[in-house]
Amino acid sequence: MGTHLLGQTCALLAAITWAFALVLFKRSGERIPPLALNLFKNVIAIILLAATLLVMRDGIGTLRGFPRDDFLVLILSGIIGITLADTLMFHGLNLIGVGLFSIVDCLYSPAIILFSFVFLFEKLTAAQYVGAVLIIAGVFISSRHEPPPGRTRAQLLSGVLLVVLAIGLMAVGAVVMKPVLETDGFPLIWGTILRLLAATLVLAVLALASPKRKALWSVFRPAPVWKVSIPGSVLGAYLAMVFWVAGFKYTLASIASILNQTTIIFALVLATLMLKERFTRRKAVAVTLALAGVIIVWLATPAPPPTGPTASAPASQATAHRLTLRGQSVYCAKGDPKTCDLPASGSIRQGDS
Repeated sequence: MGTHLLGQTCALLAAITWAFALVLFKRSGERIPPLALNLFKNVIAIILLAATLLVMRDGIGTLRGFPRDDFLVLILSGIIGITLADTLMFHGLNLIGVGLFSIVDCLYSPAIILFSFVFLFEKLTAAQYVGAVLIIAGVFISSRHEPPPGRTRAQLLSGVLLVVLAIGLMAVGAVVMKPVLETDGFPLIWGTILRLLAATLVLAVLALASPKRKALWSVFRPAPVWKVSIPGSVLGAYLAMVFWVAGFKYTLASIASILNQTTIIFALVLATLMLKERFTRRKAVAVTLALAGVIIVWLATPAPPPTGPTASAPASQATAHRLTLRGQSVYCAKGDPKTCDLPASGSIRQGDS
């Protein structure tokens, strides 16, 4: 399987696992405050990611040679995209409910497409835009527009604004991490756990500083709500997070975000199969539109062009060895740094041949 196809597959798997997790988090959020739920799910994910590294025997020595900037970018991405975005998202979800949330969440892929165009210079084809519109239309049609009972207009407006802000922060966090994971080749699991560690550390500080810290930390005491919060954390903070990061690492950020958008569609199918909800004509239209959009995006997406000098490198460089300097590829005869046309300053690390 090529890396581009792998990225698209992971993006869809992220949508499927997050669809399961979203329902469980909604039930958890009825008993657990947003900050505490965010902290809880991250701790569960960190434990599982650490266990994954042990099984893979992928020690910290793997990270030697990567520039300090890579670590700083991943830490910043975690704080922005997890600490801030997820906490705001849980607040907004509690205020506006899953129905309105899924409508506002239609801004997710357009936000990432915009930021990817501005900062990563990604461009989509006309067919890919058609696929994106079909997916977003399917999500919008599938969503119940009624707000949850008992909510005031001010609460609904606040909830919508919180979700919009969360989506913007999530998009920024995704876009800034992509060059580190893709161009610099930062390991997938290590990149995921570093983002979560940074996010969790900030959340822990906020929880300790809160006047309600006893109530927030009580989330780690065994309780009946664990029956939904632990499975939700395994699916949403561990599996979905790994798949989500892998999607952005191995394919275009714009394409990954479009495929991520199918979460609500998968949730409809799951609700029909598992909760025996009626599969209405409206839902059938939504699923058909979204499925058509996924197929169009999948088939219309070419392999991304080579980055750096590889795109215009002369044929003589085909057998040269690539070295990476802070995310930029340079070519050297037999991998000898002395033969490279390097910038005036900086250090190099061995790359892939």
